[in-house]
Amino acid sequence: MAGRVERTFKFVIVGGGIAGVTCVEQLSSQIPSAEVALITAGPHIKAVTNYKQVSKTLEEFDVEERPSSVLEEKFPNLTVIHSAVQSLDTQSHSLETTDGRLFGYEKLCICSGGRPKLLTEENPYVLGIRDTDSAQEFQKRLSKAKRIIVVGNGGIALELVYEVEGCEVIWAVKDKAIGNTFFDAEAAQFLIPSLEADKPESAAPCKRHRYTTEEPTGSALVVSVSFSFLSAGSWPVYIRLTNGKTFGCDFVISATGVVPNTEPFLLGNNFALADDAGLQVDEHMMTSEPDVYAAGDVCTACWEHGPLWQQMRLWTQARQMGWYAGHCMAARVLSETIELDFCFELFSHITKFFNYKVVLLGKFNGQGLGPDHELLLRCTKGLEYVKVVLSAGRMVGAVLIGETDLEETFENLILNRMDLTPYGEELLNPDIDIEDYFD
Repeated sequence: MAGRVERTFKFVIVGGGIAGVTCVEQLSSQIPSAEVALITAGPHIKAVTNYKQVSKTLEEFDVEERPSSVLEEKFPNLTVIHSAVQSLDTQSHSLETTDGRLFGYEKLCICSGGRPKLLTEENPYVLGIRDTDSAQEFQKRLSKAKRIIVVGNGGIALELVYEVEGCEVIWAVKDKAIGNTFFDAEAAQFLIPSLEADKPESAAPCKRHRYTTEEPTGSALVVSVSFSFLSAGSWPVYIRLTNGKTFGCDFVISATGVVPNTEPFLLGNNFALADDAGLQVDEHMMTSEPDVYAAGDVCTACWEHGPLWQQMRLWTQARQMGWYAGHCMAARVLSETIELDFCFELFSHITKFFNYKVVLLGKFNGQGLGPDHELLLRCTKGLEYVKVVLSAGRMVGAVLIGETDLEETFENLILNRMDLTPYGEELLNPDIDIEDYFD
């Protein structure tokens, strides 16, 4: 790394997403005198707005793009550097940006996020999509499209197929049920009718999607595992699925998840990487390189997880990790000891799919529990879906779809590890007010 260091900061954070911005806010609040730099490629940052602590571990917030000047006005100690990172030298504690400038740091936090996994690189008709807020952006880009194919089965695909209007949508899913990152087949069946129904907020009549269903069960919309792109014909691009069907379309949207964005940081350094290619971090969000921390989608939590928590690359966890990384960095500088934050005790996430409120708690799909668990279900078509995961008589996870008002009670039951064997299936009896039982 040639050249002279232009300026050295106490803390440098790379990435203007939720994790990076939250880390900056935490550091700047905790040590207002410290000089902090945020290195981000774009002119906008992602800000958490309308933050609401719903219960001990559940939180709700919106994500908005804001000009980075908003942060600089709030924190006089902050310098925003508009550039991407070219390289990192952990030995000399310096970073080079793509515009050739060199900056030093005492502590660094990498919050560079993830980049979309693309089905195929450099095909103009294959669009990678990363953020749910780009669902609205796609609406503009697809205004002339008659048919699109969405490939993927996570949160972004779910959001997209619900958001996109005025054109035919073919949804290619390799799994037996939609949204299998979040839902089992029963929950998926509960949600599917919402795709065909008109959206509650649309006053004007609009052309709804036509979904192409290929499975006789109706649970998977198009089963596919690998693709081949064909050309020549009336559509700009054709895609052949593993069920032998070929579809033409205007665009293919690749919503098949993300890869941790570690590239500029690895060369010449000795970062330990996890199996998913994320930067390994310990219980203080530290990587294997001294004075380098990481948070959000770029990192993989490699401490021993509590029995009710798992990492999922979601905005909730990006915010929590960014906040906690800032806290850990400040504690190290102030020589304070710090315990693993309570938010890592219990996995919890609130979101909205198909206009339903969705709450996920603990091992909500029985992750890692093996055959030794049982499920209790309650479902009212079009209204609510409640699933409880029990292991050895104790509640270890739950999925709540709709306005169930059960999230706080269930969170308490999971955290208290209360033996629920005496209640049996009465636990979900709609005629019993379960909150009165356990308050």
